Amino acid sequence: MGVKPDHWIRKMAKEAGLIEPFAPEQVGQGVISYGVSAYGYDMRLGDEFHFPIKPETEVIDPKQSKSLQYEVVTAESVVVPPHGSVLARSLEYFRIPRDILALSFGKSTYARCGVLPNITPLEPEWEGIVTMKIFNVSDHPVRLYANEGIAQVLFIAADEICTTSYRDKKGKYQGQTTITKAKV
Repeated sequence: MGVKPDHWIRKMAKEAGLIEPFAPEQVGQGVISYGVSAYGYDMRLGDEFHFPIKPETEVIDPKQSKSLQYEVVTAESVVVPPHGSVLARSLEYFRIPRDILALSFGKSTYARCGVLPNITPLEPEWEGIVTMKIFNVSDHPVRLYANEGIAQVLFIAADEICTTSYRDKKGKYQGQTTITKAKV
Protein backbone atom coordinates (compact mmCIF):
# COMPACT_ATOMS: atom_id res chain seq x y z
CA MET A 1 0.00 0.00 0.00
CA GLY A 2 1.25 3.46 -0.80
CA VAL A 3 0.49 6.87 -2.26
CA LYS A 4 0.84 7.03 -6.05
CA PRO A 5 3.41 9.45 -7.54
CA ASP A 6 3.14 12.09 -10.27
CA HIS A 7 4.18 9.78 -13.15
CA TRP A 8 1.43 7.26 -12.22
CA ILE A 9 -1.17 10.07 -12.12
CA ARG A 10 -0.11 11.32 -15.58
CA LYS A 11 -0.14 7.77 -17.02
CA MET A 12 -3.58 6.96 -15.59
CA ALA A 13 -5.03 10.28 -16.73
CA LYS A 14 -3.83 9.60 -20.28
CA GLU A 15 -4.61 5.87 -20.48
CA ALA A 16 -7.68 5.46 -18.25
CA GLY A 17 -9.28 8.92 -18.02
CA LEU A 18 -8.49 9.15 -14.29
CA ILE A 19 -9.04 12.93 -14.33
CA GLU A 20 -10.79 15.08 -16.96
CA PRO A 21 -10.01 17.85 -17.72
CA PHE A 22 -6.43 17.17 -16.67
CA ALA A 23 -3.55 19.55 -15.88
CA PRO A 24 -0.35 17.45 -16.24
CA GLU A 25 1.83 20.06 -14.51
CA GLN A 26 1.33 22.27 -11.47
CA VAL A 27 -0.16 25.63 -12.53
CA GLY A 28 0.34 28.36 -9.97
CA GLN A 29 1.31 31.69 -11.51
CA GLY A 30 -1.30 34.23 -10.35
CA VAL A 31 -3.82 31.55 -9.30
CA ILE A 32 -4.41 29.18 -6.40
CA SER A 33 -2.39 26.23 -7.70
CA TYR A 34 -3.85 23.18 -9.40
CA GLY A 35 -2.63 20.19 -11.38
CA VAL A 36 -0.18 17.36 -10.70
CA SER A 37 2.12 17.59 -7.70
CA ALA A 38 4.71 15.08 -6.47
CA TYR A 39 2.18 12.72 -4.87
CA GLY A 40 -1.22 14.12 -5.66
CA TYR A 41 -3.47 16.17 -7.87
CA ASP A 42 -4.74 19.60 -6.87
CA MET A 43 -8.31 19.67 -8.13
CA ARG A 44 -10.07 22.86 -9.15
CA LEU A 45 -13.30 24.34 -7.93
CA GLY A 46 -16.13 24.43 -10.48
CA ASP A 47 -18.24 27.55 -11.04
CA GLU A 48 -21.47 26.16 -9.55
CA PHE A 49 -22.22 27.00 -5.91
CA HIS A 50 -25.22 26.16 -3.72
CA PHE A 51 -25.62 28.44 -0.70
CA PRO A 52 -27.87 27.00 2.02
CA ILE A 53 -31.09 28.80 2.78
CA LYS A 54 -31.50 28.28 6.51
CA PRO A 55 -35.07 28.34 7.75
CA GLU A 56 -35.03 29.59 11.33
CA THR A 57 -37.57 27.11 12.66
CA GLU A 58 -36.80 24.03 10.57
CA VAL A 59 -34.20 21.36 11.24
CA ILE A 60 -32.20 20.41 8.16
CA ASP A 61 -32.61 16.66 7.79
CA PRO A 62 -30.33 14.82 5.31
CA LYS A 63 -32.98 12.08 5.03
CA GLN A 64 -35.59 14.60 3.83
CA SER A 65 -34.28 16.28 0.68
CA LYS A 66 -37.08 18.88 0.80
CA SER A 67 -35.51 20.34 3.96
CA LEU A 68 -32.26 21.03 2.11
CA GLN A 69 -32.90 24.28 0.26
CA TYR A 70 -30.21 26.20 -1.64
CA GLU A 71 -29.70 29.38 -3.60
CA VAL A 72 -27.84 28.32 -6.76
CA VAL A 73 -25.12 30.65 -8.03
CA THR A 74 -22.90 30.29 -11.11
CA ALA A 75 -19.90 32.59 -10.88
CA GLU A 76 -16.14 32.98 -11.34
CA SER A 77 -15.86 33.76 -7.62
CA VAL A 78 -18.13 33.86 -4.59
CA VAL A 79 -17.87 35.15 -1.05
CA VAL A 80 -18.62 32.79 1.83
CA PRO A 81 -19.77 34.70 4.92
CA PRO A 82 -18.07 34.28 8.31
CA HIS A 83 -18.96 30.88 9.82
CA GLY A 84 -20.90 30.13 6.63
CA SER A 85 -20.74 27.33 4.13
CA VAL A 86 -21.42 26.50 0.49
CA LEU A 87 -21.99 23.29 -1.43
CA ALA A 88 -19.65 23.21 -4.44
CA ARG A 89 -18.19 20.86 -7.03
CA SER A 90 -14.90 20.00 -8.62
CA LEU A 91 -14.17 21.12 -12.16
CA GLU A 92 -12.63 17.70 -12.81
CA TYR A 93 -14.43 14.41 -13.39
CA PHE A 94 -12.66 11.48 -11.68
CA ARG A 95 -12.59 7.74 -12.51
CA ILE A 96 -11.08 5.85 -9.58
CA PRO A 97 -9.51 2.43 -10.36
CA ARG A 98 -10.65 -0.64 -8.43
CA ASP A 99 -7.36 -0.92 -6.50
CA ILE A 100 -7.27 2.76 -5.43
CA LEU A 101 -8.87 4.82 -2.66
CA ALA A 102 -8.54 8.60 -3.05
CA LEU A 103 -8.54 11.03 -0.13
CA SER A 104 -8.64 14.84 -0.31
CA PHE A 105 -7.23 17.58 1.86
CA GLY A 106 -7.75 21.33 1.63
CA LYS A 107 -5.18 23.62 0.02
CA SER A 108 -2.88 25.51 2.39
CA THR A 109 -3.71 28.89 0.81
CA TYR A 110 -7.36 28.51 1.76
CA ALA A 111 -6.59 26.84 5.11
CA ARG A 112 -4.69 29.98 6.13
CA CYS A 113 -7.90 31.95 5.45
CA GLY A 114 -10.07 29.60 7.52
CA VAL A 115 -11.56 27.68 4.58
CA LEU A 116 -12.04 23.94 5.09
CA PRO A 117 -13.44 21.74 2.30
CA ASN A 118 -15.16 18.55 3.46
CA ILE A 119 -14.74 15.85 0.84
CA THR A 120 -15.61 12.22 1.46
CA PRO A 121 -13.29 9.44 0.19
CA LEU A 122 -13.41 8.66 -3.52
CA GLU A 123 -14.04 4.93 -3.33
CA PRO A 124 -12.70 2.20 -5.64
CA GLU A 125 -14.51 2.37 -9.01
CA TRP A 126 -16.42 5.53 -8.12
CA GLU A 127 -16.61 8.12 -10.88
CA GLY A 128 -18.03 11.61 -11.20
CA ILE A 129 -17.44 15.20 -10.24
CA VAL A 130 -16.73 15.72 -6.55
CA THR A 131 -19.48 17.39 -4.51
CA MET A 132 -17.99 19.10 -1.46
CA LYS A 133 -19.14 21.22 1.45
CA ILE A 134 -16.83 24.19 2.01
CA PHE A 135 -16.81 25.86 5.42
CA ASN A 136 -15.52 29.31 6.30
CA VAL A 137 -14.56 28.93 9.96
CA SER A 138 -13.04 32.42 10.16
CA ASP A 139 -14.60 35.59 11.51
CA HIS A 140 -14.29 37.28 8.09
CA PRO A 141 -15.89 36.75 4.66
CA VAL A 142 -13.65 34.71 2.33
CA ARG A 143 -13.64 34.72 -1.48
CA LEU A 144 -13.49 31.37 -3.36
CA TYR A 145 -12.27 31.24 -6.97
CA ALA A 146 -13.74 28.94 -9.61
CA ASN A 147 -11.29 27.19 -11.97
CA GLU A 148 -8.51 27.39 -9.35
CA GLY A 149 -7.25 24.88 -6.77
CA ILE A 150 -9.40 23.90 -3.79
CA ALA A 151 -8.04 20.56 -2.51
CA GLN A 152 -5.34 17.98 -3.14
CA VAL A 153 -6.37 14.43 -4.01
CA LEU A 154 -4.06 11.59 -2.94
CA PHE A 155 -4.38 8.22 -4.68
CA ILE A 156 -3.68 5.35 -2.28
CA ALA A 157 -2.97 1.89 -3.68
CA ALA A 158 -4.50 -1.11 -1.90
CA ASP A 159 -2.49 -4.22 -1.01
CA GLU A 160 -5.37 -6.34 -2.35
CA ILE A 161 -8.35 -5.74 -4.64
CA CYS A 162 -11.62 -5.14 -2.79
CA THR A 163 -14.44 -7.67 -2.98
CA THR A 164 -17.11 -5.04 -3.59
CA SER A 165 -16.39 -1.69 -5.25
CA TYR A 166 -18.58 1.41 -5.37
CA ARG A 167 -19.65 0.44 -8.90
CA ASP A 168 -20.47 -3.13 -7.77
CA LYS A 169 -22.80 -1.88 -5.04
CA LYS A 170 -24.40 0.59 -7.47
CA GLY A 171 -23.56 3.58 -5.27
CA LYS A 172 -26.11 6.40 -5.29
CA TYR A 173 -23.59 9.10 -6.29
CA GLN A 174 -22.06 7.16 -9.19
CA GLY A 175 -21.55 9.22 -12.35
CA GLN A 176 -22.72 12.56 -10.90
CA THR A 177 -22.08 15.47 -13.24
CA THR A 178 -23.46 18.26 -11.09
CA ILE A 179 -23.75 19.09 -7.40
CA THR A 180 -25.80 16.33 -5.83
CA LYS A 181 -27.84 16.79 -2.65
CA ALA A 182 -27.77 14.18 0.09
CA LYS A 183 -29.51 10.93 -0.81
CA VAL A 184 -30.67 8.15 1.53
